Amino acid sequence: MLAMQRRVCHLTAHAAKAPGLRAVGAAAGPRQQMNMFQAINNAMELAMNSDDRAMIFGEDVAFGGVFRCSMGLREQFGGDRVFNTPLSEQGIIGFAIGMASVGYTPIAEIQFADYVFPAFDQIVNEAAKYRYRTGSTWHCGSLTIRMPCGAVGHGGLYHSQSPEAFFSHCPGLNLVVPRGPVQAKGLLLAAIRSPDPTLVFEPKVLYRQAVEEVPIGDFEIPIGQADVVREGEHVTLIGWGNQVHRLLKTAEMAQAEGISCEVIDLQSIVPWDEEAVMKSVEKTGRCIIAHEAPLTSGFGAELAAAVQDRCFLKLEAPVQRVCGWDTPFPLAWEEFYLPTPLRVYDSVKKVMAY
Repeated sequence: MLAMQRRVCHLTAHAAKAPGLRAVGAAAGPRQQMNMFQAINNAMELAMNSDDRAMIFGEDVAFGGVFRCSMGLREQFGGDRVFNTPLSEQGIIGFAIGMASVGYTPIAEIQFADYVFPAFDQIVNEAAKYRYRTGSTWHCGSLTIRMPCGAVGHGGLYHSQSPEAFFSHCPGLNLVVPRGPVQAKGLLLAAIRSPDPTLVFEPKVLYRQAVEEVPIGDFEIPIGQADVVREGEHVTLIGWGNQVHRLLKTAEMAQAEGISCEVIDLQSIVPWDEEAVMKSVEKTGRCIIAHEAPLTSGFGAELAAAVQDRCFLKLEAPVQRVCGWDTPFPLAWEEFYLPTPLRVYDSVKKVMAY
């Protein structure tokens, strides 16, 4: 079924924190302090209120979920619209695809991104290809899949992974990763209303850690639009999710040495904002990409290839990647695995000295 048409107006961004906000209704109104899980809860509440075919389900979501993102929604909307599922990721996503294909708006939760792999076939062979194989006669574009991802300080190898690159290779899916409450709300609402299936990777360490003033109205952040969170002249630093905060710390360290870093939050991995990235790299002549996922075949490799292809004559140094190591995610040695500000800063010094 075709997505419901909606009137869209523009909302002026605040202090460069969340440019590109697209307002629906009264989003230009007041703001309220929220952490990230509260912003996600607020987004789902708005989606449920505006679309009576929207439903939320997954493991333990009726009780609020492991990270409390769906807290209070079952009481507000009833057990027919917010409900628990069996412990079967393949079943959760298969059920969600079926619902979306007949006109519902499923918001499915995978309890941890590490658990998504039993559903991999459903996502890449069914959800991503549904519209193509039916010649647009049928589709499951209203499908949204939320999943907590990334390091949390004590998750070990089965509760810390960042699997976005597995899905970036598959045409037909949107992939978004918020860095904080404003982005979490705006990207989630955009995902729910997108005409394509969308995976929302939520850095779990930020659920309570990230707090900011969030518009309490209905707004979206356009999928495919990056955010320049810090302007600079000498080096472009690119990341997404929690890694953006590490890059900002790196930029502060570099500034103390007279090096000006531009920090870009990609926000959307597929589609990604190629023009914003190239514009920045053409200006600085140097590019460093950082992500928590392992180095080999991480999405940073795609960015690096595109940058050298389009910006080759502007580059002052080879494109660098600072990523997780090619090992399972460790427990005791997590800080040595992550692309910390110091590791990124080492690459900043390397490209400046090249």
